[in-house]
Amino acid sequence: MFYCNKDEWVFSSESVSEGHPDKVCDQIADAVLDALLARDKNARVACEVVASTGMVIVLGELSTTAYADIPQIVRNTVRDIGYANSRTGFDADSCAVLTSIDEQSPDIALGVDQALESKEGLMEVTTGAGDQGIMFGYANSDTEELMPLPITLAHRLSKRLADVRKAGITESLLPDGKTQVTVRYEGDKPVHIDAIVVSTQHYERYDLEEVREEVRQHVIVPVLDNSLFTDKTRVLINPTGRFVVGGPQGDTGLTGRKIICDTYGGFGHHGGGAFSGKDPTKVDRTASYAARYIAKNLVAAGFCSQCEVQLAYAIGVAQPVSLTISSFGSGTFGDGEMEALVRRDIDLRPAALIERFDLLRPIYQQVSNYGHFGRPDLDLPWEQLDLARKWA
Repeated sequence: MFYCNKDEWVFSSESVSEGHPDKVCDQIADAVLDALLARDKNARVACEVVASTGMVIVLGELSTTAYADIPQIVRNTVRDIGYANSRTGFDADSCAVLTSIDEQSPDIALGVDQALESKEGLMEVTTGAGDQGIMFGYANSDTEELMPLPITLAHRLSKRLADVRKAGITESLLPDGKTQVTVRYEGDKPVHIDAIVVSTQHYERYDLEEVREEVRQHVIVPVLDNSLFTDKTRVLINPTGRFVVGGPQGDTGLTGRKIICDTYGGFGHHGGGAFSGKDPTKVDRTASYAARYIAKNLVAAGFCSQCEVQLAYAIGVAQPVSLTISSFGSGTFGDGEMEALVRRDIDLRPAALIERFDLLRPIYQQVSNYGHFGRPDLDLPWEQLDLARKWA
């Protein structure tokens, strides 16, 4: 593995539940985006959200012919997460909702509506990148989803926290929570789960040991029932003790602060751009999806056992300024050969990626929790393996 030259090493990744204050904000931002795309597929959306005690603020730039009742979207989203009554300390019906919305900058629109290449007569009118930036995609052979195992397990645990709460399997849990998984590797193979950390918000009336036993029985064991989870695995549940005050009451939330949770849990690099609240003309989102698609298909085709793809764009320019593929010595093909294959078979202009993945539709709120990649529970176009089948 490129992360460590040792024969044996460990790696940790974390996830957060949908009630975490930052994730509350991501979900609201993508709910606004979905509502506008459902009515106007050409909507330009850059939506940011802040959530704090008793308050949600929605900010950003929107250019659209559609109308969306943003305060109602906020309240519906907060209620669906589980903040539905005053006992949670933050609830959908009593929180204030403030909005500060402006139109997209016309200077940005100039480059997005017509790319530099079309202005120079090099190609027909096409969409330019909505901003400069670098984006990364990653895949490896740890799991069936071709995702790193630590982040995959962390997401499963945090999703399970929400599932058991919403299904009424336990009545002690509240929406906020975090998980962390440490996996031991030998070479490039995961061999043991060394540590599990689960911190979950809970009602004050429940005894801490009761909460810990419910989490162990209903969350950890069902998710980690495999040979890597043994009696030598260290399990820490609410290690600080009580966790009663949580969500936006306990900590201010903001969109885009969980970008490592959204991607690969620290495996691979990250360009720094967030996803939620951004329409598909923003390459932070669309090119990251494309980079994952490329990396996953190269691994699935058997060209390498791990792969990282970097794309870079300039604002207002359609073609990426760079494409770099790294297989870290795991490839049966050279990295340059894989780059040539990708350039031959994938049009990386934003408009072409939007068309390829059918991105002008309301599909984004569903990925605002538990990762944008490696989601077998969702039929995501950037997770398809059509290229791997073509290359086989």
